[in-house]
Amino acid sequence: MSRDEKSVICEVSIDNINFKESLKFIEELIHSRKSTFIVTPNIDHIIKLQRDTEFREVYRHADLVLADGVPLLWAASFLGTPLKEKISGSDLFPKLCEAAAQKGWRLFFMGGREGAADKAAEVLTQRYPGLNVVGTYCPPFGFEKDDAENKKILGLIRAVKPDILFVGLGAPKQEKWIYRHKDQYQVPVSIGIGVSLEFAAGMVKRAPVWMQKAGLEWFWRLMMEPGRLWKRYLIDDIQFFWLVLKQKMGRIKDFKETA
Repeated sequence: MSRDEKSVICEVSIDNINFKESLKFIEELIHSRKSTFIVTPNIDHIIKLQRDTEFREVYRHADLVLADGVPLLWAASFLGTPLKEKISGSDLFPKLCEAAAQKGWRLFFMGGREGAADKAAEVLTQRYPGLNVVGTYCPPFGFEKDDAENKKILGLIRAVKPDILFVGLGAPKQEKWIYRHKDQYQVPVSIGIGVSLEFAAGMVKRAPVWMQKAGLEWFWRLMMEPGRLWKRYLIDDIQFFWLVLKQKMGRIKDFKETA
């Protein structure tokens, strides 16, 4: 499948494919048996990428980059390179579980709060008969700096040979961990899914569909966890719109200079 068409937003190159095309491409990645990984940028990712060089390096090597959030679609259209569809990790996760139940793919759930991965596996196997979740694990806080703990996790994953590894640790921790270790655990597809395990487990309530479609999922998350998320949404992420405007003005300037 061709992935030549992209939209560049704040120096992040996003694949311009729809949901159906993304599922097809992920199936191709699984069949390739190579160690690949997928990122799903949202506004928070874009802002973190501006100042985190390691995170940018991870993104540069991603095998698939999918737009997670309606504001990215707005930005892409404003910049003259519209994207076909929003493909959030929280939507992709259950769709891949549904596909896995039909195609016999083996899944591993890692991360989330205590008990989230196990509960998500229970809920999803009931929802999608035939789903094969071959492993779950909730690592302790600070595990990424513990060599013994990382060695244990790599062993758990290698022992059950999943086709897809879902990692719910939040950004950029989940993406960095995947990038550092993917060649050691040798899973065809890895993807960071943030709070999606808690969504599936029923521990965190997701925004109503109308809010998701209207680009207001961030507001719902803010209402649910104001103490933890107020700075991200009300201070840090607001910079995104200024960065997009600067990019737009830069393109206009370049056009005028070359006209």
